[in-house]
Amino acid sequence: MPVIRVEMFKRTQEQKKNLAKELTEAFVRTCGGNKEAIKILITDVDKSNWASGGIITADKKD
Repeated sequence: MPVIRVEMFKRTQEQKKNLAKELTEAFVRTCGGNKEAIKILITDVDKSNWASGGIITADKKD
């Protein structure tokens, strides 16, 4: 049972559905297997809980 874990900033349900579909198809195409056996765990991370370069992402100016 392959498990694909994704941690990312919050996205819409539609984006997550599309991501799950694309990741599953890519895994099957690349590694083979049964798509029903592939599990995908998506963790939504708030920008206030993520830092890069010592700076909380929510505090960064785009």
